[in-house]
Order: sequence, then C-alpha cells, then structure tokens
Amino acid sequence: MSNRDTAIANALAWFDDDQGYFETLSKRVAVQTESQEPSQLPELYRYLEKFIRPDFEDIGYEVIVYDNPFEGQGPVLLATRIEDLALPTILGYGHGDAVCGQADRWTKGEGPWVLSRDGDHVYGRGTADNKAQHTTYMGALKAVIETRGRLGFNSKFMVETGEENGSKGLSELVAAHKDAFMADAYFASDGPRVDITKPNLNLGNRGCLNFDLLIEALEGGHHSGNWGGLLSNPGIVLSHAVACITDSKGKILVDGWTPGPIANSVREALNGVERDGGAHAPTINQSWGEPGLTSAEKVYAWNSFEVLAFVTGNPSNPVNAIPPRARASCQLRFVVGTDLNKVEENLRKHLDAHGFEQVVITKPFEGNDAVFHAARTPPDHPWAQWMRRAVERTTGEVPVMIPNSGGSICNDVFQDVLGIPFVWMPLSYTGCSQHAPNEHILWSLTREGMGLVSGVY
Repeated sequence: MSNRDTAIANALAWFDDDQGYFETLSKRVAVQTESQEPSQLPELYRYLEKFIRPDFEDIGYEVIVYDNPFEGQGPVLLATRIEDLALPTILGYGHGDAVCGQADRWTKGEGPWVLSRDGDHVYGRGTADNKAQHTTYMGALKAVIETRGRLGFNSKFMVETGEENGSKGLSELVAAHKDAFMADAYFASDGPRVDITKPNLNLGNRGCLNFDLLIEALEGGHHSGNWGGLLSNPGIVLSHAVACITDSKGKILVDGWTPGPIANSVREALNGVERDGGAHAPTINQSWGEPGLTSAEKVYAWNSFEVLAFVTGNPSNPVNAIPPRARASCQLRFVVGTDLNKVEENLRKHLDAHGFEQVVITKPFEGNDAVFHAARTPPDHPWAQWMRRAVERTTGEVPVMIPNSGGSICNDVFQDVLGIPFVWMPLSYTGCSQHAPNEHILWSLTREGMGLVSGVY
C-alpha cells in the first residue's frame, strides 16, 4: 500500500476511534466561542490557546496568536511548518467562532455546547460551521506527517475567531504580517456541498452587504381613526419602497445591482449542476429570481436581494395608531462583476426615481453589519485544475467545480491582500442548520471528508 493510501487509512482510523475525532471535536464544541457576543472574547482566546495551539505544536508547527487590530474583535492564530524553502507553501483556514448558541430553541441533541450523536446526525453549535472542518484538516495533516515523516510541502494554517462577526480586522492583520501569511496556494473547507451525494470544489464566494431602510415620519403614534387617511403610514410607504427593488418574482430591478452577462467558463462549470440539500431541504421555487437562469446559476453566478426583517409599530402588542417609523433589514448577495462601492449609490438613485426620497439607507444593527467582498479563482487556473485531479484520484470521479459558493466569507483577504489562488472543498450540506438551532454535521459525510482532505495533502 502506498504512503498516500496508508495516510488516508490512518486518518480514518483516528476518525473511527472513540478517543480520536469525536472526543477532539467535543472539547472544541464545548467552548462557547460566540464572536457576536462581546463578553465571550476571552473564550475566543482560550479556544486558540488551549485547543488549537497544542495540537499544531505536537506535529511540528510554530504557532503565533495575533491580537486583532480592531478593538473587541477575536484573535487570529497562524501555525507554520516549513520543511524546505524550495517546496510550495499551502495555506489552510478555519474559524473557531460560532454564532450565538440559542440554547432555548434547540430540540435535538443536548443543546448547543454538547456534542451528541443520533445516528448519522451529530449535533452541536459550530459543528458544521466551522469546527468540524478545521478539525478534519488538522487530523489529516497529522496523519500525513505520522505516515511518511514529513508533509512533502510547506504548510501554513490560520484559524480566526471573527468570521461570524464579519472577519473584522482580518484583512488589516494579514496585510500587516503579509510575509508570515504568504503562501503559493490556498486550500480549505467551509459551507455546504451542492449535492450531498458527491464532493465538489468551490473557487470563491459571493459578496455580502447588509443595510437597513428606514422611514421616521412622525414624533409618535397617532390615533388611526382620527388621523387615518391624513397621515402617510411609514409601514405602507416602506413596503412599497422595498417592493420596487425587485419584481414580484424576486428579479432585481436596480441598475448596477447585477453582474452582467455570465462568463462562458462559469456557465460551462455549472452545466448540469443540480442542488441536493438532503431529505429535509425546502423545495426550490423554480419561478423565483432572475428568469432564464438555472437554479445553480441563480445561486453561484448571479445576485440576490433579501428582506431579512421588517418592523413597524409593535408587532407583539399592536395598538390602533399609525406608527411613527418603519425599518427593513435588507441584504444583497453578489458575485464578481458587481461594483460594491456603488451599491448604495445605485439604490439611492433607484429609490429617488420611484418617489421614495424619504427612505433613508442606513447601517444595520450591530452584529449584522458584516461586509464581504466577492472573490473568485478562474476555473482554468492551474491550482484549480490540480485540485480537481487530486480529488479525482481519491474518488475515481471528476468532481464538480463551482465558480463560487452561494455564501460569503473572507476570500478577499487571499485574493486582494495575498494575491494567491484559492480552492474550497465543502464538507457540510445545505440541511445542516448552520446559524440556526439544531446545527449538525453528518457523520458519514464528515468521515468521507477526512479521506478526501488526507488524499489531497
């Protein structure tokens, strides 16, 4: 059996050992790394220092934990193993933070901070996003080193603790220590597969901009009988303003909010791609979104506008009064080809042209104010092609290569600050309930991921 096959077998043996993968992940899930909760900043440091640093140092990495240049934001760990300066250097990534636990809303497992297994489902906050993923990568690196005494390449691996809070300060930190983070290529995992039954590679991500639309029309509420028909209702006006951003089927109507023609290479990469989110995934509304596009093209090659929340008056205790204000929390997900710097300007022009000058475009509430840039490695890039062949060598089948994921992450750090090609290999699935109660991984899919990552390494 070759070193490669032996390394994969050793990694899977560790995964199957009760004292191996499950115990390691249990300890990591138990750390309440809620980056959106300022009081949990000490837990972010504890996660890196106690549960990540020692494991990297045990396999010959030098480890530095950097303070975030932004006050109150989580630290970043960089583990480095240089075997030969003549060899290529591969940068890995994970994030140790998770969204808030929402313990009172869990109905599966034993709550957010206890890893528990029910058949193929393994529950715990941060499992799917992203503790299971970087635990897999760390286990694979260890298996390769222990099998052949070396990696055969140079390795750097960063674990940040602020991704769920918008990776604030990460770009500035990496830029300030560029030489330390520099590599030849990037390989990591985050997010779900397109099809639960087979692996795929992602070459980037959609950008994300959250913003609020606000109308403050009155000093206070006014009796709806005495003033109804005389005073404009902020809720009604704002609902019409929101409605003019798309048509009734979700097609974006704002000039400059779409990326232009889809590149042929992107269309070819998405040809035949079908989404399979598993047994409990919602049914796709085929008529929703940009007409003329496939479901895959709508998510991986186009932009989408969403209303995340809409509040006017007091929904929990409505009274017979015209409310003084209305607020809508909105989001634009966008792909490469959309000018982020002009998104607000173009929306302002659009609202004014439709008679909604009184609508204010403002920042969202803190905790939902992350901004991510769109980024993409070209499908024909040598690193993308090498990764495709590496995965094929393990599975025996050519993996689907997606131009970018539907979600958003800090890819612009690798694209714009480091200038290196990046490829992601998702190890989760769309039904994993990430960011929601009952977050989980599939044990079988994660085990398969252990073999795939070990094979690439």
